Amino acid sequence: MIKLLFLTFIFITSLFANKVLYVNYDEVPKRVIKGEIFTVTLKTLSTVRDFDDVEYDFSNHSGLKILDTTPSREHKGKFFYDTFHMLVTADRAKLPDVNTTLIAAQEYNSTLVNGPELNVITLNPKKDFSNIIANSFELQEYKTTSYDTNHNIVVFVATATNADIEAMHFENVYKQGMESVENSYETSRITYYVVIDKHLEYFTFSYFNLLKNSYELVSVPIIVDDDSVATQSDLKPRDQSHDTIKMYIALTISIIGLIIIFFKQKYIYLIFIVLPLGYTLYLSMPQKEVCIKKGSNIYLLPVENGTIFETTPREYHLPKEGSVTNFTKVKLQNDKIGWVKNEDTCSY
Repeated sequence: MIKLLFLTFIFITSLFANKVLYVNYDEVPKRVIKGEIFTVTLKTLSTVRDFDDVEYDFSNHSGLKILDTTPSREHKGKFFYDTFHMLVTADRAKLPDVNTTLIAAQEYNSTLVNGPELNVITLNPKKDFSNIIANSFELQEYKTTSYDTNHNIVVFVATATNADIEAMHFENVYKQGMESVENSYETSRITYYVVIDKHLEYFTFSYFNLLKNSYELVSVPIIVDDDSVATQSDLKPRDQSHDTIKMYIALTISIIGLIIIFFKQKYIYLIFIVLPLGYTLYLSMPQKEVCIKKGSNIYLLPVENGTIFETTPREYHLPKEGSVTNFTKVKLQNDKIGWVKNEDTCSY
């Protein structure tokens, strides 16, 4: 009996002889929200002074996306604290089991710590929710232009902190999409567009503010203009629907000017003839056409890697509405406005 106890003691001692790491989850949130980016911290103590690093191997986690490959580390006395960022992706979530290994000249046993279940809260937002959960969300710039006879297109640039900004999505819009993104769990930036009904005076949406634990409203005033901005979203074509009326008015002014000159013999009134006639000539000039190659992409906005909403099935000849660097603005056969890369235009 004594011999059996002694052998058992020797066996257990051999198991822990090379254990040099003591690890546990130090900071685990009491609750998390589905779609939230949160942090967890591992508290680690090494009984070995000389080592190169500590390596973590995650396994057996669910409902989470681990965002860090390398943690942020802080030393406090004999302990060091490694913090990881994670994204909640499901209604139920479990932190990973962590197998921790000391990287040193001598090989030591690894240490395993089991990950606990998390208390996940699922939001039940209104229809104006943008699907953004963040510490903060701010509009940087925005622009509204005409998209077609029934819709306007709103392009905006926004920044957010502690947010999965690529999750942005809106309900009850005609079209939407992401044009560019700089994503980071600390600070992210997005250029996004929505196509909305013309009757709307504001495009209003909400996001969930983690610091205030409440929904915050964001409102974009709808002011349709033609000015170019950093996003290069000057989409509105020249409106030719009233050109005939404008020509008649200009001709009428010219005739009145001619009558005044005839009766008063003052040639200063020639200005009432020359300018209206020049304007009439301008309106009567046909729009320039641009030839577009077969298989060319038509973009919603003039930006690289932008949204493609049509590919030409054959060679097109379309009215040219304008241009910016590397792009030409065209009016499509359905009266919508698109952008084509200059390299996709024909050259004869």
